[in-house]
Amino acid sequence: MLDYIYAVLHSPVYRERYRAFLKIDFPRVPYPADADTFWRLVAYGGALRALHLLESPVVDDFITTYPADGDNRVEKGYPRFSPSPAGEGRGGAVFINEVQHFAGVPESVWNFYIGGYQPAQKWLKDRRERVLAFDDLLHYQRIVAALAATERLMGEIDEVKFV
Repeated sequence: MLDYIYAVLHSPVYRERYRAFLKIDFPRVPYPADADTFWRLVAYGGALRALHLLESPVVDDFITTYPADGDNRVEKGYPRFSPSPAGEGRGGAVFINEVQHFAGVPESVWNFYIGGYQPAQKWLKDRRERVLAFDDLLHYQRIVAALAATERLMGEIDEVKFV
């Protein structure tokens, strides 16, 4: 049941339809039309849950790189997103200082909201004036991969007509 509800709550169509209820109360969770719909949404919910706990193998398939050497310090005034010039590959760059950046970050992932905040931005902002360890660099790339996969799965959930 948890995975079914998790999938339903991550449907953009559902979120739009029940926007007012989501702000003030617990919204109605629709009963599935049939067993096939239920199990398809359970699968999506389980995949989302694994992504959000960073337990899915998908998070280790990095879509980003960290190409520049340096001290790995998230400087004051950073992070900053810079879109990639037209024709220069997918995604933009998220700079943590003047030189160092994560390359290949999709702008939609950079601007992606979960609840009231943007995790791709917030995680780095919470580390301003700190040096990122190697594990931190890997963790951020896992976050980006999880957000990109979440965005894709949310679109697929809406293809399951349940609302």
